Amino acid sequence: MSLLHDLKISTLDLVPVRADGGPAQALRNSLDLAREVERFGYNRFWVAEHHNMDGIASSATAVLLGYLAGGTSTIRLGAGGVMLPNHAPLVIAEQFGTLASLYPDRIELGLGRAPGSDQMTARALRRERSGSADDFPDDVEELVRYLGPRTPDQKVIAVPGHDTQVPIWLLGSSLFSAQLAGMRGLPYAFASHFAPRYMHEAIRVYRDHFQPSEALDKPYVMLGVPMVVAETDEHANYLATSVYQRILALMRGQSLMQRPPVQTMDGLWLPHEREAVSSFLGLAMIGSPQKVKGKVEVLLEQTGADELIFTCDLYEHADRVRSYELLAQVLRND
Repeated sequence: MSLLHDLKISTLDLVPVRADGGPAQALRNSLDLAREVERFGYNRFWVAEHHNMDGIASSATAVLLGYLAGGTSTIRLGAGGVMLPNHAPLVIAEQFGTLASLYPDRIELGLGRAPGSDQMTARALRRERSGSADDFPDDVEELVRYLGPRTPDQKVIAVPGHDTQVPIWLLGSSLFSAQLAGMRGLPYAFASHFAPRYMHEAIRVYRDHFQPSEALDKPYVMLGVPMVVAETDEHANYLATSVYQRILALMRGQSLMQRPPVQTMDGLWLPHEREAVSSFLGLAMIGSPQKVKGKVEVLLEQTGADELIFTCDLYEHADRVRSYELLAQVLRND
């Protein structure tokens, strides 16, 4: 039996902003993409919390998820993820409890321990809060309590929130969250779409430390995968230059506004920058449908992943939708 037979595929939307479109258009594109991938048969649609980045419009993650949920019907929606050090667990429990009450069995919550921003922005977000990544295990435990059944001695409750049992995932790009997710018996999503270096070790650590829980009886691994699928390898490589330019801008501390594709990256990056971008996108799957299908099969052979969550960050929205359509067609027609 093919490894693709039981594979679930999902979407991670970075809600990219173009200079000639602005955040409002980016948010409308996000809803359109959610509707399209729902139609294509994708399992879930996640958006990530980022701050102080002019090219990413998903900072108010819970608000955006409400907009997406109201405009879709069946696809699961979640945070990939909420950066918990930026927030009091009670606030997140209330936000996602509200979403879960409005859209039952469709909302889930991925949690990260990084700020998702620079230190100055992190301080602006927290103000008087002393939250940090070191508090992450305790914050996760507190959040789980708020979303679970109310206990007789519980003085603080989340309304809405308590007893909604919003599914919680732990996200990570290193080994810390892998171990914590295993020990807590939670599903684990590795950020291999931008940090593939520790992917294999993180999966091993997660599975080695896994303890069954009420949430999960066996390990469940989802991997982030950058992708650009087009009718030909040549066209996919051309479209991917927008992705390269965006990552290059991130590394240089420049604007992250989307840039149109170019015929060649020669002259736009230095040799060491090309190498750094290639490392960042080490797991990227770029090419025709059949080429990408082969790469997916190799990844599954190497990792045994249960689910792949794809991100596709192209200049033209129509090209992005088409990439997800072609990917679904080739993986689902196996």
